[in-house]
Amino acid sequence: MPSSLRRLNERAVLQRLRRLGTATRADLAKAIGISQPTAGKIIDELLACGLLEELDESAGEPSGNGPEPRRLGRPGRLIRLDAVHPRFLGIELGVEQTRLAPLPLTVSETPADTREFATGCNPEAWARQLRQHAAALSAERLWGALVSVPGVVDEAAGRVLYSPNLHWTEQVHLAELIGQACALPVLLVQEIRALALGHQSATPEAEDFLLVDFGEGVGGAVIEGGQLLSHPLPLSAELGHTPVPGNPRRCGCGAHGCVETLLSRRSLAESFGRDDLTALAAAIARDGLPPWLRDALHAMGTVIAGALNVLGLRRVVITGHLTQLPPLVVATLADAVRRGAMWARFGEVVCEAAPRRRLAGLVAAGLDRLLFPASHSSPLQQAARLRMRRTAARRAGVKARPRT
Repeated sequence: MPSSLRRLNERAVLQRLRRLGTATRADLAKAIGISQPTAGKIIDELLACGLLEELDESAGEPSGNGPEPRRLGRPGRLIRLDAVHPRFLGIELGVEQTRLAPLPLTVSETPADTREFATGCNPEAWARQLRQHAAALSAERLWGALVSVPGVVDEAAGRVLYSPNLHWTEQVHLAELIGQACALPVLLVQEIRALALGHQSATPEAEDFLLVDFGEGVGGAVIEGGQLLSHPLPLSAELGHTPVPGNPRRCGCGAHGCVETLLSRRSLAESFGRDDLTALAAAIARDGLPPWLRDALHAMGTVIAGALNVLGLRRVVITGHLTQLPPLVVATLADAVRRGAMWARFGEVVCEAAPRRRLAGLVAAGLDRLLFPASHSSPLQQAARLRMRRTAARRAGVKARPRT
């Protein structure tokens, strides 16, 4: 159908710009494989909606940031994703703190206008805090709320099925609770999956990878074939809940011996005897790895190597608090991964540390799943697209109506 083809072409333009950063209309038409007139029409529509901005040829700056229509159609001008205007409300639901900030389509991981409050264990109190802070951030002008959530998350249904460290989220329909507080369409994204999308956005030409994050727990996500790997069950790469023989510690999931009970932030503090990563880093720099940490890293490396062998990958990205410790820590983990990874017998297995880019991942998910879904859109997605069209209508000075 023409509308489906248009949506696919719109997605292709946005995905290509995420990879290239900037491009001309001619560049985009050639890269996507469509005619220049078709590409020009799509780009003009996306400019009007506020998804893209046009750069001035001489100064390299946006040619217009106000509500007035831009002058379009100059083939030599560079196009990029709008890096100026907030389009989404980003919410990071953490075990201890909840952070929220308005996000443009090209996002910094440290937005200037960031709010934070204690997560707590009462959903009603949490929703009241969220409503207060979202109102202060002018959430009514945004297109949707993008929420990173820990645990086992049914993203399509907008529900948390299981969260070892935030059990109250299992008892509510989280997307509905947030939608009522923010008056926005809501998209839930499992927090490690958001990290993987964020890392892919920062390194778009890199090969597929397994991302492993060390935080309040230990989790993973996979980029395979250039896409976030998903399954019929809302459960994948739960590496942290692999049992380690001889480990008696009880996990928040109810089992004993999970590897995350050795390498989560709380577990490191328990083993070290102090809740101070700076002190632990100093001790490692001075004395080397303590035996308990070396053993934990070796166990984790075996778990990761097993995942690489199953998935057929050779690249591992490590994020979280292990990257804040001396390089010896990640190097020891990488050595353990290579000892267990089958591909290391034939070629190179890469294990690298990287910063967390969760907000960038949320924006990538919002573009792909809220505004430009590949399949038929749901009422939630239709609401987000209507908000986007209203942005275009405000810029043009006309009233937007839902499409039938």
